[in-house]
Amino acid sequence: MRFIRSLYVTNRFFYALLLLAICFVLSFFIKALFSFVIVLLWLFVAASVWDILFLYYRKSKIIVQRNYPEKLSNGDENDMEIQLTSSYPAKVYIRLLEEFPEQLQLRNVELESTISSRQTKAIGYQIRPTSRGVYAFGRCHALVQRLGLFARKFTLNESLELACYASFVQMRKYQLLATTDRLVELGIKRIRKIGATLEFDHIREYVRGDEYRNLNWKATAKHKKLLVNQYQEEKSQPIYALIDAGRAMRMPFNGLTLLDYAINSTLVLANAAILKQDRAGMLTFSKTVSNHIMAEKRNNQMQLISEKLYSITTAFEESEFGNLYAFCNKHINKRSLLMLYTNFETIDALSRQMAYLRMLAKTHIVVVVVFKNTELIDMAKEEGKKTIDVYNQIIAQKFVYEKHLVIQELHRQGIQTIYTSPENLTINAINKYLEIKARGLL
Repeated sequence: MRFIRSLYVTNRFFYALLLLAICFVLSFFIKALFSFVIVLLWLFVAASVWDILFLYYRKSKIIVQRNYPEKLSNGDENDMEIQLTSSYPAKVYIRLLEEFPEQLQLRNVELESTISSRQTKAIGYQIRPTSRGVYAFGRCHALVQRLGLFARKFTLNESLELACYASFVQMRKYQLLATTDRLVELGIKRIRKIGATLEFDHIREYVRGDEYRNLNWKATAKHKKLLVNQYQEEKSQPIYALIDAGRAMRMPFNGLTLLDYAINSTLVLANAAILKQDRAGMLTFSKTVSNHIMAEKRNNQMQLISEKLYSITTAFEESEFGNLYAFCNKHINKRSLLMLYTNFETIDALSRQMAYLRMLAKTHIVVVVVFKNTELIDMAKEEGKKTIDVYNQIIAQKFVYEKHLVIQELHRQGIQTIYTSPENLTINAINKYLEIKARGLL
């Protein structure tokens, strides 16, 4: 029974049978072909028997192993690898059929390769998950062929579940380039520091080139030599990511929702803040405020933020900015940088929340993220050939104009903004954070 279940007849077998049938039909009209067709028939039978015997020769088999990462990165290409070990005495052809998670919707992916005698070979591929959660891989099948008339199936019956987290690939890329001073490759701007920070570090002796205004005259008179105050860049400043988990963040772009882009950006920004010796925290809000993590720079802070970002669930309800303001007023006492990930499509939507944004901006540095609708921008630039195209173009131009009114109103109220396409959100958020640090606004 196990033999029958593992044996498959390939298309090549039926093509060969069809060819033999055609030859027998021709031999009915051409008698001289009959003996030649009989020889072909016996050769076909011998090849079929030999192919089956080879596939089931002694203890020959293919061992399938998965070398998958411990977790997946949302929105990124994740490298996956399947390792094959052959104990066959000759080269064989292999088709791999992986049972992918239903979230990926991969229906026609087949991995094909050849493997030599008693060789171990790795076959790699990439997947791009577009939602956080658990991805369940089923069984993995390997179909082995020699002549191609039959195939023998080997199955890895062990299922595997992988958790998909916020984009830690982007975070690691930023961290690697930051340590090697190559952030410009990602688009991170080098921003000149404006003025001097006021956080005192220590007193040291004067050297040529020091600013005279930093001279400490009391210490100089006491020690009878020129001493200056040494200042350092202000550190341990609280940076909060406020993620709108409401209906406005449900809009999809390139497979991900705006909420997913905000979550990925939050992870990278928090890591950047901790690298700059600042304190990183976060919260999400919709009808109520949840997933609050106090701004800290302890060793396990990034792990806490990553776990919270992984578990964010939402019904995409209408967001209550009043509850957000009340929560921040109660729990965030020190002046902080609040990176507000939300989206205002119309000036009316902004007007309903402007009072709360102004009150937040009185005690904190508020940066509002507004997303570009790149599809509408492209539609507004297209020339319409039909009447319906002209109508669509006019409506698209109206929405694009509304977005510019939103940005202008935020600037008029003294609130900083990031107007960005979803795919460039992470880079623009880090640039804005570095700009605020360099200007000494915190």
